[in-house]
Amino acid sequence: MQAITQYLKNQGYIAIDDTYYSHITLWQKWYKGKVNTFHNYRQYNGRKKVNRTRKTLGMGKTVSEDWANLLLNEKVIITAGEDTINKAIWGVLDENDFRVRGNQLIELAFAMGTGALVEYKDGDKVIIDYIRAGMIYPLSWDNGIIKECAFASEKIEGKNKKVYLNIHHLNEQGNYVIENKMFIRNGNNLTPTDLPDGVAEQVLTGSSVPLFQIIKPNIVNNVDLDCSMGISIYANAIDQLEGCDLVYDSYCNEFRLGKKRIMVPITMSQMLMEDDGTMTPIFDDNDTEFYSMQASKDAEQKLQEINMQIRADDHDKGMDKALALLSKKCGMGNDRYKFENGQVKTATEVISEKSDLYQNLKKHEIILESALFDMVTAIASLLGLTTKLDITINFDDSIIEDSNAEKMRFLQEIRDGVRQKWEYRVKFLGETEEQAQKMVTQDVSNDGLMNF
Repeated sequence: MQAITQYLKNQGYIAIDDTYYSHITLWQKWYKGKVNTFHNYRQYNGRKKVNRTRKTLGMGKTVSEDWANLLLNEKVIITAGEDTINKAIWGVLDENDFRVRGNQLIELAFAMGTGALVEYKDGDKVIIDYIRAGMIYPLSWDNGIIKECAFASEKIEGKNKKVYLNIHHLNEQGNYVIENKMFIRNGNNLTPTDLPDGVAEQVLTGSSVPLFQIIKPNIVNNVDLDCSMGISIYANAIDQLEGCDLVYDSYCNEFRLGKKRIMVPITMSQMLMEDDGTMTPIFDDNDTEFYSMQASKDAEQKLQEINMQIRADDHDKGMDKALALLSKKCGMGNDRYKFENGQVKTATEVISEKSDLYQNLKKHEIILESALFDMVTAIASLLGLTTKLDITINFDDSIIEDSNAEKMRFLQEIRDGVRQKWEYRVKFLGETEEQAQKMVTQDVSNDGLMNF
């Protein structure tokens, strides 16, 4: 929003140039599935140019959704130490529908390049906002890590468009100060107005713990190498997205154009005189299988049926190739998607640790793990928890081909005395060391055996 960036610059902040947000707009269009400059076009039909609309597979959303499901699903385990603290943290996460909204945020972050979690207190409640890329305005960053940031949202009240701006910046003591602003927007002009009741204009947190976390794909931003924002997972695969839709549109046209036609000699057609005096055959617009033709005098005057051969197999192969190229460019390897029975299907089989998908998944988890760790720390800070947190985040490894083999090796190493029993519970059950050691002690005291 140009008005926001201009306001921030006027306040002395260094804001990202507006041109970068035009890339976010393009990525968002591909996420929605229709890009006017590509999917709408004009074609000459022999008489005049007509408007055409290409079909879309919506692969921008499919790829983003797929990455979100791989990264943050129901099998991801977040623990924050002892039971009382862990229950308090998860109480906040559940109240903010984190399992659902967190997954959706990652989907949007991978589609548009960046997403953010923002925490604040509303009375006694800790609230989490889930912010998409177009509403994020970095103000300072160090080594690619955003240190200060503004978050904007727009709402309509009656005839007014109101913009709410939430600015997180550091004071001289290195603690965060949060400023809340409200404006009435008229084009690119912002007029200050009163904040809603109960919202303070300034909040002194007295803490160096940021109450926001940035999530983005762990790939280099080659749109702007100096920009702290991320890029869409398909930012470098726009040509491949176009290729998928071109093949799919051709596939649909193959059936549309390949349907049965009945050629009608013009001498057998009912004719209508146009305003300019020319004669044209009359057909019901709904009878699309009839086509009028001018036959020579010697040609046999009869109806002719034409059945076109449909190249379904060729299109299936072309569609699979287009999907393989897109999958590769989005970091999922060649075989993530297949085109079967007229629809895209996602591979569900387990994968190898050496595959592109596994290696890129682990790479993206680095940024996500850091964001989730900081989110838990921020929630604990707002809850007033002063105990040192023992945070662990276990991601879902069930798609990995040799995860069962790793478990068996772990158990064998326990039998051989190379590992401790509690290490298994930390690795595969998501427990903290304290919890795992306590459980091992209980299991041994109960029956002398270690139960997994």
